[in-house]
Amino acid sequence: MISATKLKSVDFYRKIPRDLTEASLSGAGLSIIAALAMMFLFGMELSNYLAVSTSTAVIVDKSSDGDYLRIDFNISFPALSCEFASVDVSDVLGTNRLNITKTVRKFSIDSNLRPTGAEFHSGTVSNAVKHDDEVDEESVEGSFSLATHNFDKYVHQFPITVVNFYAPWCSWCQRLKPSWEKAAKILKERYDPEIDGRIILAKVDCTQEGDLCRRNHIQGYPSIRIFRKGSDVRSEHGHHEHESYYGDRDTESLVKFMEGLVASLPTESQKLALEDKSNATGNTKRPAPSAGGCRIEGYVRVKKVPGNLIISARSDAHSFDASQMNMSHVINYLSFGKKVTARVMSDVKLLIPYIGSSHDRLNGRSFINTRDLGANVTIEHYIQIVKTEVMNRKGYKLIEEYEYTAHSSVAHSVDIPVAKFHLELSPMQVLITENQKSFSHFITNVCAIIGGVFTVAGILDAILHNTIRIMKKVELGKNF
Repeated sequence: MISATKLKSVDFYRKIPRDLTEASLSGAGLSIIAALAMMFLFGMELSNYLAVSTSTAVIVDKSSDGDYLRIDFNISFPALSCEFASVDVSDVLGTNRLNITKTVRKFSIDSNLRPTGAEFHSGTVSNAVKHDDEVDEESVEGSFSLATHNFDKYVHQFPITVVNFYAPWCSWCQRLKPSWEKAAKILKERYDPEIDGRIILAKVDCTQEGDLCRRNHIQGYPSIRIFRKGSDVRSEHGHHEHESYYGDRDTESLVKFMEGLVASLPTESQKLALEDKSNATGNTKRPAPSAGGCRIEGYVRVKKVPGNLIISARSDAHSFDASQMNMSHVINYLSFGKKVTARVMSDVKLLIPYIGSSHDRLNGRSFINTRDLGANVTIEHYIQIVKTEVMNRKGYKLIEEYEYTAHSSVAHSVDIPVAKFHLELSPMQVLITENQKSFSHFITNVCAIIGGVFTVAGILDAILHNTIRIMKKVELGKNF
């Protein structure tokens, strides 16, 4: 057995008898200062331990969302009709998707970006519009020519007025003209305007009647509009309620369609007997845009290679006057990748304040062509996209977002003006990782603080005590 005396010999903390110690005011003051210093340094060390520290690295993109990138957008075009608005996607690998409709919605808006009705449905579009094969050069004109001074008179005089808004230079209008005039002549013989007067076919030259065509939101030629007496209501904002014809343009199809319109007139006996016949016209006519603008919203998926998102006026059976196209737009929302909720983003910002500062850079910005730049103006946006991931200390992904830089410019176009978004996705990604912090390291630092302050305070106390004692001895020596 080891004796108690031998155990006492290894005591590192030998005690001094209390009656051999001496308390002093200087020692008390240094003790208080040392205690405050310990508390302050302990608080700083605890704050540092609890604070989040991160490290940032740039690595090759190892996305978990595959080879495709989702683009969500909500863009308002005050001067582009929903009737012809088209969302297209292309890339350097040869992908070329035109007029995407499955994931895109359109809403008619006025020039002040206010909605004017429900969602605009484009409907199914046939691959090719049928025209007459033979053209009769000596065909007699059977349709009425309308202008601003007599347009309202005819529309409100006849139960049904079908108007062909055209431009003489338009190739599609030139192909439609013979069959339109022939159909107008046939219907005039069947439904004499002076005797029967249930339907007339008319035409408007938009190169001569520009204001009239703009009033009816005509942007593509030819545009065939169906006006019904009493139903073409104009609100205080100038919105119209009528229909557009999108069917075949040969004489037989036109006459058949017009016969269906006549059959749909609200005569009860006719309406009940010919209900099936009137329904047959439903596939070739749809409500016309109620205003000249369009809000386009939805999403598309593109390959992660350089490419373009293009919004323009497009039709396989209409012509457009490029000098009259205005692609001004307001970007309400544009983002890349999975949508990040505001709550998640705010939580991550508490940890990393600078995160998310560029994921909505273009939101709310307007790009308006005030005509000072002239006609045929394409508005282009050059967007460079970088993916950012934030990982916590346990390896769990807190957020995955795409931030981007954007530079916008205008250019004069030879073809029809468009709104073009050039997309360039970086092959690298930014990885932000929360650093691990060791609890043992924290305890070591706390011990170092306590021991260090205690030791330094002891040294200062010894120096101060010895200095005071020497000064007292010197003072006693002078007195004696």
